[in-house]
Amino acid sequence: MSNPPKSVSTQSCSVLGLPVHVMPNYPDWLLECLQLGQGAHVVTLNAEMTMQAEQNKLLADVIRNAELVIPDGAGVVLYLRLLLQQKVERAPGIELAENLLFSLVRSHSDAKVFFYGGAPGVAQQAAKYWQQQTPELAIAGTHSGYHSKEEEENLKQTLAQIQPQVILVGLGVPRQEMWISENRHLCPQAIWIGVGGSFDIWSGTKTRAPSWLGNNNLEWLYRLYQEPWRWRRMLALPEFAWKAIVYSLTGKGAVAH
Repeated sequence: MSNPPKSVSTQSCSVLGLPVHVMPNYPDWLLECLQLGQGAHVVTLNAEMTMQAEQNKLLADVIRNAELVIPDGAGVVLYLRLLLQQKVERAPGIELAENLLFSLVRSHSDAKVFFYGGAPGVAQQAAKYWQQQTPELAIAGTHSGYHSKEEEENLKQTLAQIQPQVILVGLGVPRQEMWISENRHLCPQAIWIGVGGSFDIWSGTKTRAPSWLGNNNLEWLYRLYQEPWRWRRMLALPEFAWKAIVYSLTGKGAVAH
């Protein structure tokens, strides 16, 4: 984590060689970044992304260079709790984004928010949902994740021109992480967050798992029910568990203060 705000205590842990930052309040840390004019790339790490990074060095480098990596997935949280003895709660990316947007309004911030990603019309519907929830939220614009090269160039020009302070990118893993890394120079003082399928939830296209599943680390099962084609990707979960055992035996899961 580079140049972090000092008023929020932070602990950096290693999960299969990737950083995870543990702190009591992620939105407060991000609000302080905004106040200081410090940009940040936020990665929401889960077991599936961790296994992708094992095979994709570019993705691994992007995660390691991110200013904030939060424990999004149940596998990552269990790794931190059981193997590193860390008192940590799961921080789903969708909840981090929601809490940050509500915090912007509560702090009377005039920070502009941009929604990028999803199928045609989904980001727009997600932004409309937020406009209804928080009319004071300054939404700078939206853009679909399906576009031509020319449309993408226009998007980049738009971002560079309007300079939103919070940019939510819902392109899926690893595309959103790579895209943020390649383009964050366009808005160097912005908070960039890869939010996966959050736009689908906010737009009403899909529903989120019941809280009792999330509380029992079974949200992945609900996603598999909604998207059965994901079963191959779910094979990353037992692979992650096996890697976790190997890392614990070799003592590679360190904690850095």
